[in-house]
Formats: sequence, C-alpha cells, structure tokens
Amino acid sequence: MQYGMLVEPQLGGTYEDLLRVASWAEGFGLGTFARSDHYLANDKSRHATDALATLAGLARETGSIELSVLVSPLTFRHPAVIAKTAATIDEMSGGRLALGVGTGWMESEHEKLGMELYPLRERFSRLFETLQYLRIAFGREPGPFAGRHYGIGDVDVHPKPTGRLPIVVGGGGAHKTPSLAGRFADEYNMFVTDADSLTSRLDVMRAAAKEAERDPEEILISFVGTALIGDDDADYRERLAAGAAKRGIEPAELEERYASRGLPIGTADKASEIVSDYAASGVQRFYLQVFEPIDAIDTDDLERQFAAITG
Repeated sequence: MQYGMLVEPQLGGTYEDLLRVASWAEGFGLGTFARSDHYLANDKSRHATDALATLAGLARETGSIELSVLVSPLTFRHPAVIAKTAATIDEMSGGRLALGVGTGWMESEHEKLGMELYPLRERFSRLFETLQYLRIAFGREPGPFAGRHYGIGDVDVHPKPTGRLPIVVGGGGAHKTPSLAGRFADEYNMFVTDADSLTSRLDVMRAAAKEAERDPEEILISFVGTALIGDDDADYRERLAAGAAKRGIEPAELEERYASRGLPIGTADKASEIVSDYAASGVQRFYLQVFEPIDAIDTDDLERQFAAITG
C-alpha cells in the first residue's frame, strides 16, 4: 500500500502554510502530497489559493514527493491551459506531478465568481473531451481531435512531460467515472467505499480499459478518506466525543457515519486492519484527507495517525 495525504486549502491558509505541511509530508516519507482545487474559502475572510499555481511553487521547494491535484474542475480552465500548465509544472518538479481532472461540482463558487457550471451531462461530455485532449497534448495518442466542445489539431505540443505525468480520474459514480478512468486514467481515485461498490466499479473500469486496448492492471486504484484514531480505546472515545460535539451530534451517530463508510476508526490496531482490508480488495494507495484549515494542521498528530494506519 502506498500512502499520501489530501489537504483542503479552500478552508483557509496561505502558500507558506501549504509549504509547511508539504515539507512535513516529504520529510515523513509519504509518497504523495495532494490538494483540492476550489476558488472560494468557506470563511470569506480566509485565503483560497489556486491549486496549480501553488503546486508550481511546491515543485521548486520540494525534492522527491509526488505532487497532485485531486481534482481540478474542467470549468476553471480550457484543456489547452490545463495541459500547458501541467506539463510546465511537471518540468519544474523533475517529473513529480500527477494531474487530477474532474467535472466540477461546487455551485456556489461558480455562481459567486461568475463562472459557468454546465449541466452535469454536458460536464461529463466535456470531461471525456478534456481527457482525450490531454492524452494527445502529452504525446500519448495521435491527433487531431475534434469534439463538440474542444479540439486539438495535428500539432506537436511542447513541453512534453518529463516524467510519467499520471492523469487521475476521480469520483463516486458507478458507471461514467470508472468508464472514463478505464479509457483515459493512470490512476482511478474514489472516496472510501464498501467492498461490493468497489468491485462493481473496478469491473466497469477494467472493461472500459480493455475496450480501449489498455491494460487495466496498469491503472493505479486509490482511496481517499478521513480517519479517527485513538492511541487506546479511552483516547479514541475522547476524540470521538470531541468530534461529535463539534458537529452537534451524539458520539454514536458520528461513529456510525465513519463505520458505515468503512473509514479507519478506533485504536491503531483497528485502523491498521481496516486499511489492510483496502489493500486486500485491490486498493493500492490511500490518501488521508485532512479536512481543516492548512494553518491549523498539527503535523505531530498527522505523524501519529499515519504511524497507526501504516501499522
């Protein structure tokens, strides 16, 4: 199992805050440092930094860790801009970028910033074309390509990726997302789900990959999820109570929410067992999602959590 972390900078925090946590992740030995891509903070007074701009900065201020965006909405940028920016960051990082692209979903940020959030059907149509465009721009498939929304001519785009520049497709859908992952992705990412849902999605993904004459075994499968881990049962119960109080619910309700989603909860032994079950189901990477402002992230606690889930 590979391990990474996903942070949510739209909750607040500057680039320097992001650098602090990314530097910790690299020093601790995590494989991937990922961030989301949203343009508005929940707290209107807080920063909400641009994902690709900050990853370009991290490309020069880190040296070994993979840098990823999970995922960048296609509504923010034309595929040409996504491709050119990603290839440039890949070059700047020495081949350490992973590019996640998705449909976009947060209606409020689009409305308040005057960006169009296309109907869902159109967003999936645009996502298909964006992924096709990227594979051509990165030199993986020949052009030209002309779709309903985007097109690219018979052109040799430079810079080409200096590294592998994996394309990540993520989402929780049962058919469209795994189909797109099988057709285009190097990594298929989803929130933690139960074994039956995972199996069904992987079947769809693998069928789509074979139809596209790709090897489905070359597509990395990854989960992302939060965790609630105590040093012992008493510590776990204390943390559970604190988390429930923060949400205004009873501890039993919060525990059921986590358990029903299959998230790592309980003592270190229990959390490690849950993550081991992911691996047994075919998941190859787990991102711990840290859903709090970047400037409030406690790296000592992160170290404690990762020590637990990695066994």
